[in-house]
Amino acid sequence: MRPDKETILAICNKISKNTLMETLEIEYIDCGEDFLTAKMPVNSRVHQPMGLLHGGASVALAESVGSAASHMFVDNNKYEVRGLEISANHLKSKKEGNVFATARIKHKGKTTHLWEIRIEDEEGKLISLCKMTNIVLPK
Repeated sequence: MRPDKETILAICNKISKNTLMETLEIEYIDCGEDFLTAKMPVNSRVHQPMGLLHGGASVALAESVGSAASHMFVDNNKYEVRGLEISANHLKSKKEGNVFATARIKHKGKTTHLWEIRIEDEEGKLISLCKMTNIVLPK
């Protein structure tokens, strides 16, 4: 039986302690049957030298959400998830505020998961569009 929404979000946020996700202040805020959403503040910690959201920080956010989302579909006692590929198109810049990444499953196979991750601003404007493939491996 799959845990409820509050339990999933609590687990995702708990396992982020002392990781890159904590460094980037990524917080998992919503989930459903086919998606997981996290937010990340945009400030000097994630800026590139010109004062804009660094593309690498966006990709780190996307990969964090895509990886955690795959864990929602597997028995974590028997399987582990690893990222195989990620690509990103950065479409709009962001100086401050928050961005929200939502990973939605596009293919849920026995050994691979394909995710589309949309990173949007507070107004729902698309900042980056990412695609991630994960592999599910037996422990």
